[in-house]
Amino acid sequence: MRPGRRAGLAAALLAAQVAVLAVVFRAAPDGLFWWYAAAWALFGAAVWALRGVPGPAARRLVMAGSLAAIATGLLGPPATSTDSFRYAWDGRVQSAGLSPYDHAPADPALAHLRDPWLFPDCRQGRLYPIEGACTRINRPTVHTIYPPLAEAYFLLVDRLSPEGARHKPLQVSGALLAAGTTAALLLLLRRRDVRQAAYWAWCPAVPMEAVNNAHVDMLAVAAVVLALGTARRGLGAGRGTLGAARPGLGLARRRSVGQGALLGAAVAVKLVPVVVVPGALSGALSSVRAARRALWTLVPAGLVVALAYLPYILASRGSVLGYLSGYLTEEGYDEAGARDRYALLRWLLPDSWALPAALAVLTLVLLHVLRHGDPERPWRGALVLTGVAFLVLTPGYSWYALLVVALAALDGRAEWLGVALAGAAAYLTPFGTAAYAAAAAVAAGAWVVRRHTMSS
Repeated sequence: MRPGRRAGLAAALLAAQVAVLAVVFRAAPDGLFWWYAAAWALFGAAVWALRGVPGPAARRLVMAGSLAAIATGLLGPPATSTDSFRYAWDGRVQSAGLSPYDHAPADPALAHLRDPWLFPDCRQGRLYPIEGACTRINRPTVHTIYPPLAEAYFLLVDRLSPEGARHKPLQVSGALLAAGTTAALLLLLRRRDVRQAAYWAWCPAVPMEAVNNAHVDMLAVAAVVLALGTARRGLGAGRGTLGAARPGLGLARRRSVGQGALLGAAVAVKLVPVVVVPGALSGALSSVRAARRALWTLVPAGLVVALAYLPYILASRGSVLGYLSGYLTEEGYDEAGARDRYALLRWLLPDSWALPAALAVLTLVLLHVLRHGDPERPWRGALVLTGVAFLVLTPGYSWYALLVVALAALDGRAEWLGVALAGAAAYLTPFGTAAYAAAAAVAAGAWVVRRHTMSS
């Protein structure tokens, strides 16, 4: 098929995907997941059609499609998550000069901050009861779980929001971050294949989780893309003559420090990106020099996390870890484990072995990345470790996988996108375990095919 026809086909499929997403966010139909799955099917077909479109045309199509898909997320209130209500509340609490780590939303001491949007009449829909009232905020009796840079983001959005804006400023902020990430990917991939950016730009998970549900994970993903996507030029610096080596080494160290700072910022937004950090340290165990170089990334990352927490530690009477330990127990990440946690391992092993087996698998992958990972392609080790972590842990929340989608775009490994769809199936249907099994089979099959192709 000629490039022009392929571009037209990709545009038509993308337009159909945007129409389906508009139905999802505008009408919230019954069987929402199957509409969402249809959007994923159209997404896959559109990405396939894009393969024959040349670079300049592909770049324009990717960006235009990204903006169209992102815009659908602004058509209605959050469709599948209530987390943005907590974001808005935490921002409001901070604007009142209080620490979000000191009071739960149900605390009567904060009753003066309540309004009919976050604390409506108890007869209005699905709400969470508290003493003498109801709220849209989930887990209203526990302190916030979000790290300090997420809280700073909530405060900034609250300060910039007009009176009575409700959820829309958070959705618009997510849309700007998602579009900015698309632009960054197009820039970072300009010397490789800009069509990879479509894995992020057109993925239905982006308008669903980053925009419509306005998950703060989007801020962390943007930081990860900038951190890993700029690594290659920094690590390649210093090659050439002996006289040019020192300036190059200095540049490489500065880039490593910047990379570490961005990764630390991502972790201080949402703790999940900590699984990406070893990718930035790819090959760190291959030599003493590589280990030293890794410290130029690891130390700044730790310092940024510590400095981000410091103002909240000084301003708070309670623990700045908030509900973290309770959340991990509630979600089944402890020794007991929930039935849907470590689900694939539970198919193969007794329940009591699931957690040790998960730790063993993740440790082996971690050591492989640190020993054999390519330091000039840190996104690859980060994608493998993050993807395997999701397949081992089988989380029930679909927005966590935004991280996998962005890393798949950086590396061009589309097979890992199935992890994001599996997360949505786990969140919205009873078929999460089967979906994760299918995602694991696709990723493993792609690895086998790639190994066979390389060896032949």
